[in-house]
Formats: sequence, structure tokens, C-alpha cells
Amino acid sequence: MNTSRLSQALSAAALACATLAAPLASQAQDFPSKPVRLVVPYSPGGLPDTVARIVSQRLQEGLGQTVVVENKPGGSGAVAAGVLAQSPADGYTLMLTDGPMLAITPLVVKKMSYDPEKDFVPVSLVGVAPLYLAVNASVKANTLDELIAQAKAAPGQMNYGSSGLGSIHHLTAEAMNHGLGINVTHVPFKGSANSIPALVGGQVDMAFASPPSLMGFVKSGKVKLLAINSAKRSPLTPDVPTLGERIPGFDFAFNVAVLAKVGTPPAVVQRLSSEFAKAVKYPEVVQKLETAGVDPIGGSPEQLATALRSEAKRVQDAAKRADLKAD
Repeated sequence: MNTSRLSQALSAAALACATLAAPLASQAQDFPSKPVRLVVPYSPGGLPDTVARIVSQRLQEGLGQTVVVENKPGGSGAVAAGVLAQSPADGYTLMLTDGPMLAITPLVVKKMSYDPEKDFVPVSLVGVAPLYLAVNASVKANTLDELIAQAKAAPGQMNYGSSGLGSIHHLTAEAMNHGLGINVTHVPFKGSANSIPALVGGQVDMAFASPPSLMGFVKSGKVKLLAINSAKRSPLTPDVPTLGERIPGFDFAFNVAVLAKVGTPPAVVQRLSSEFAKAVKYPEVVQKLETAGVDPIGGSPEQLATALRSEAKRVQDAAKRADLKAD
């Protein structure tokens, strides 16, 4: 193409973009004109719920509208995802969830009212959150090495609680079993609200959980932290080793993601993404998120899409090892 034709083509493209940008800019300026729903697929008190409530306070200031957090537990996340899939594609209903839910739910639920790959679009990578391996105070092991030795000495006799089949807690533990060559028996519960009391009460020996669920019991001496499932140690607990220090490449810290329904206007998605990014960067929000064990990111839709693809590969491999089957 010669210079004249190239110039004409660029001018035409610029005109087309300007023509398209006008209504998109108008959509962004008009949005939002009513409250925004932030649906969480878990019961109150879990990490996604904690993050949603921390971020929503600043988010509603940026949007100039109330942000309502709604807990919709059930169906391994399918209930909340169904709410989003059946809502208008206008940005007024969003879902804040952990990334593994999107990858695992289709493997454990036969009939779903949505397709996670076709029905949702990424909005924001809020942050990345690790889980801690905690043991009941009665467990004799005080270090990860001692726990490994104890588990190898009595295969299948120790057990761990999770927040349900296919949860990130379950898959992390199964990946740990595989990576360390140990056999710790799975005891599934309906959410962390049930698994953590079982851990504290001694009904299970160990569990993976987020800091908000554990730290009070750590301080009171009822549980001990022996490891973390992320690739690097947490500044909250620099003395707690990562499982990656014993299992090369081990990283099951999960993404905290915000999604909208497919078809949501791009300008609205960008506005929401921008507001989430600003919300997680306020100093008091950073402090609260870090205290909850979340590394705040505020990533773009593109960053979230890339992170979810990488995460899906890890957790689906773990799901195969755990022999997950659809109900």
C-alpha cells in the first residue's frame, strides 16, 4: 500500500474509532445510575466475601453509587454464577470469586445454567491470595518436615478438612499429597464455616485456610501454621515456609477475580476495571487486604484473563489427580 492509500486508510480507521468512541464514552459517563450488585459464591466470612466487603467501601465512592455485596453460596459456585448469567449484560451485576471456582465447577456439576468460557467477561484481577496449612494444636508436628515425617509413618491415618469437593482447599491438599508422596485423607465440609471449627475442635488434623479464618485461633494457641501454598513467603508470616520449598513449582495461591456478563459494553467494563484498580490502591484498603492475606493488584481485564488461564491449568491438573467427577 502506498503512502497516500495508507494515510487514507488510517484516516478512515480513525474516523471509525471516533464514531464508535462517542457512544462508548457516553455509556461510561452514564454508568452507573443505580446500585451495583457484587455477588459472592460463598457464605459470609470466607476470603472472597471479606475482600468484597473491604473493596466495596471504596468502590462505591468511585462509582458514586451503592455497591451491595450479596452472598449466593451453593453448587460449588454454580448458584452465584447462575445469578450473573441470568442478569442483564449492563455491568450492574458482577461476581467476585476465586479463580479455581471457574475452572473446577464444570468438572463437578453436570448440568449448569451457564458456560464460564462463553457467558462471562473479565473485569479486574483484584489480587492474589494464599492459603495456610494449619494443624490442630494436638498434632505433634511443629514444622512442615515433622508433619511430612508423621504422615509418611502412618499413611492414610491423618486427615484434612476442606470447604468441599473441588474447592481450592481440597485441590491444594491433593496437590500436596502428590508432591510430597504422602497420603492424608480428605474430609469434605460445606464451607470454611464448618471445616475450621472441625480443625479447631480436633475432628480433623489439618486444613488449608485463609488468614481471616485462622489467625484468631493461631493467637490463642488452638492451631499451628506449618506452611503456605504460594510460590513465595508472605510478609505476614515470613517464618512460615512455602510448600514450593519442598515441591518444585508448587503454587496454589488463587486469583481473586471480578467478572461481568458477556455483552456488557466495553466502556462499562473498562470503567469498572479502573474503579476496582483505584479502590485496591487506597492505603487503608491495601492494609486490610494484606492483613487478610491478599496481595492487592487491581489488574486489567487482559491481566485477569491471562492469570485465569494459567491458574486453570494448575487446578485442573490437580482435579484429575483427585479424580473429581460430576454429580
